[in-house]
Amino acid sequence: MAVDRSRPRRKPPPLDAVKLEELALGYVARFATSGAKLESYLIRKLRERGWAGDRPPEPGAVVERFIAAGYIDDEVYARARSGGLLRRGYGPRRVAQALGAAGITEEVREAVRATEAEERRAAVAFASRRKLGPWSRSGRETDRDTRQKQFAAMLRAGHGFEAARAVIEADSVTAAEEWAAESEES
Repeated sequence: MAVDRSRPRRKPPPLDAVKLEELALGYVARFATSGAKLESYLIRKLRERGWAGDRPPEPGAVVERFIAAGYIDDEVYARARSGGLLRRGYGPRRVAQALGAAGITEEVREAVRATEAEERRAAVAFASRRKLGPWSRSGRETDRDTRQKQFAAMLRAGHGFEAARAVIEADSVTAAEEWAAESEES
């Protein structure tokens, strides 16, 4: 079925206080978000659609009301986002970057920082998922270039050099998993 593109697209009407609040509520209902992400969304919508209200727009005030009402909790968002990234195998540096990009404050990022055991499990999960180190097809017998690429992948994923070395240079999958379990025992 052909789409008629000859008709001009209607521009949505400018926002007012009620519509701004409705947009914010719809966004919070659909997405887990931080206060900073919601505010940037509202500012973008104001830029796209314009403002028709009597008083100047106050996206920050809308965000503050949502925080007070409990619709937004940066710490809960940070814990969920951090946990998801760690389970996918990303390291602490990458998690901190993602939280910083979402507007999470340094003190909240520090409060939800992963333990050493979680960081080690994430390193093993990443290597397993990406078939690095003992999980690679060639196993222990990898050439220098391949090993450097594996180290680089681990570092880009946010893992420290020591974690990358421990996982990539592990003699077997079992040895890597035992390395990860060591920190849980202490």
